[in-house]
Amino acid sequence: MLEALKNEVLKANLDLVALGLVTLTWGNVSGISRKDGLVVIKPSGIPYETLTTADLVVVDLDGRVREGECRPSSDTLTHLELYKGFPAIGGVSHTHSIAAACFAQACREIPCFGTTHADQFEGPVPLTRFLTVEEIDAGYERNTGRVILERFSALDAKRVPGVLVAGHGPFTWGDNADDAVRHSLVLERIAQMAAGTLQLNPAIRELPMYLQEKHYQRKHGPSAYYGQKKT
Repeated sequence: MLEALKNEVLKANLDLVALGLVTLTWGNVSGISRKDGLVVIKPSGIPYETLTTADLVVVDLDGRVREGECRPSSDTLTHLELYKGFPAIGGVSHTHSIAAACFAQACREIPCFGTTHADQFEGPVPLTRFLTVEEIDAGYERNTGRVILERFSALDAKRVPGVLVAGHGPFTWGDNADDAVRHSLVLERIAQMAAGTLQLNPAIRELPMYLQEKHYQRKHGPSAYYGQKKT
């Protein structure tokens, strides 16, 4: 079942390791088949060095296991809420990458200080609120996803492909699993740049909005001219 998607999700999970975005088993990537209504996700707690497609778990959008012997990631219900809330995405990535997690733990959004950030994210990387005790007791992982969706009530998930969950860490998403991991890498790098920028100049202000918009639009806007034309 979904062999091509399993291969894509396996590669994306292994890329987290290759890119230095995870420690031990602190991360997971999933991908969705929209036509089947099924999600392929990393199993919980399985070391990356032994991970194979046979270990991956297939779940439906209600979280029921449809294929696989392992328990799915403990973050599965968060991924499912994101797929339901953001119907245009095809992959979700979660890490505890150091710089991004530092901003999440400090409860600070990542400001857009430079064009590298503006090329990929429209505006700052947003931060959620903390979950309440009641939300945690009623379903921690599912409500983590809902708190992310709440934060995006006035944001475009395609233009802002990631978030910091307060006290926790980053989630990113994209057109597919590979794209979600790419956004995890981008988010970590811009977090590192922002942290270094604040150390060098604590009084620095965000990049002027007209310059932010120029850099975002030249890569992602209707008249984008970065890179080569798609055939």
